[in-house]
Amino acid sequence: MFIEIPDGKDPIGYVWGELVPGIGPAAATLAMSVYEHSTLGLREFEAARLRIAQINGCLFCQDWRTERDGQKVEDTFDRAVQEWRTTGDFDERTRLAAEYAERYALDHHGIDDGFWQRIRTHYTDREIVELSMCLGSWLSFGRLNRVLGLDAACVLPSHAART
Repeated sequence: MFIEIPDGKDPIGYVWGELVPGIGPAAATLAMSVYEHSTLGLREFEAARLRIAQINGCLFCQDWRTERDGQKVEDTFDRAVQEWRTTGDFDERTRLAAEYAERYALDHHGIDDGFWQRIRTHYTDREIVELSMCLGSWLSFGRLNRVLGLDAACVLPSHAART
């Protein structure tokens, strides 16, 4: 971790809540809003979120699985997200969500009219804006956690042995 955390303080709570009180709690609210208020289907939501997590390299984000109504994606979903171009496990909406996430994170200037035509065939304008806001949140906050080393402070058990 690259931030000094006072003894006895939870790193996540301290950085996201106490260290920058004028920004941290508002950022945390935005980060949580994409989970609490998203209307996107679980598979496209998770495909986009996991693709950003893979690109960011955030350990916690890669281990996390969003749960909705007691449902989570299958255990092999992260592998399918890595192979979004060729996997047979995705419908077109899910594949487009993973593609959009990758392009948003790595080549946002290269998002062309052809892509917009394809995504508009499967997503409404409202869904595109919602997905874009989710991507922005995951990209910025997942990257913040990774760059500052916070992702290692909130790692789920499956990564604990690897860190």
